[in-house]
Amino acid sequence: MADGFEQPMSASPGISLQGQHRIGGKVLFDVDLHLPSGQWTCLLGRSGVGKSTILRLILGLETGGDFTGTFTATDNMPLTGRISYMAQSDLLLPWLSVMENVCIGARLRGEKPNIGLAKDLLDRVGLSAHVGQKPNTLSGGMRQRAALARSLFEDRPVVFLDEPFSSLDAGTRADMQELATEVLKGRTVLLVTHDPAEAARLAHQITVMSALGTQNWPVPPTPVLREINAPQTLDCQAKLLDYLRGIAA
Repeated sequence: MADGFEQPMSASPGISLQGQHRIGGKVLFDVDLHLPSGQWTCLLGRSGVGKSTILRLILGLETGGDFTGTFTATDNMPLTGRISYMAQSDLLLPWLSVMENVCIGARLRGEKPNIGLAKDLLDRVGLSAHVGQKPNTLSGGMRQRAALARSLFEDRPVVFLDEPFSSLDAGTRADMQELATEVLKGRTVLLVTHDPAEAARLAHQITVMSALGTQNWPVPPTPVLREINAPQTLDCQAKLLDYLRGIAA
C-alpha cells in the first residue's frame, strides 16, 4: 500500500439513494441505489442517463433539476468532509504545479500536506519527473493521472470516481486500476464507468442504470482485483456489454 495510508479507523459507511430526479418537470431517472460499506460499486449506463448526476446528488452539488426522495448513510452521520471526488474533467488549477495541485485540499483546509505521501503517489502514477510542471504542459492522460493522485491523496472513507481512467491507454489503465484498488481498500467507492471490462474487474457490485431505473448485475465469483483475462471476468464483461448495447438501442 502507498506509504502513509492506513485502513479507516472506523468502517466506511454504506450509502443509499432512493427517489426520482426531474428536469423541467420531466423525469430524468428513478433511482434505488445502495453502496455497500467498504466495497466498490461500478455504475454503468448509456450516456445522458444520469450517472454523473447521481454523484452530484450525493455530494450536494447543483444538478440542474429537482430530486424527490431519501439519501442516507448507514452510520447516520453527515458525509461532509468524508468524500473524495474525482470528476470527469481533471479540474487541475493551471497556475499551480502538479505537486501543488495534488496537495491543494490540505492547503485550503489550512493543514500541512504530507509531501512524502504526495511524492509517493506521483511516483506511483508515473509523474515523479513532472512534479514541478504546470498542467498545460501535460498530456490528457498525464493530467488524469495527476487528478487521480490528488483524489487518492485526500485519503477519505468514501470515494467517488467519475470515469477516472478514460483518457489512459490500456496498459496504464490497468496499472492505475491496480493502484486505486490497493490504496482504496476498505473504502466505500462509487465508480462511474462506460467500460464493462473495468466493472467486471473492479466491482464488488455492478449497478446498471437505465431510463427504467437501476438494477444490480451479477459479478464474477472471484475476489477483486480480478485477472483481466480470467474466464469469469471475460464472461461477465461479454454479457454486460451485450446487455448495455440492448438498453442503449
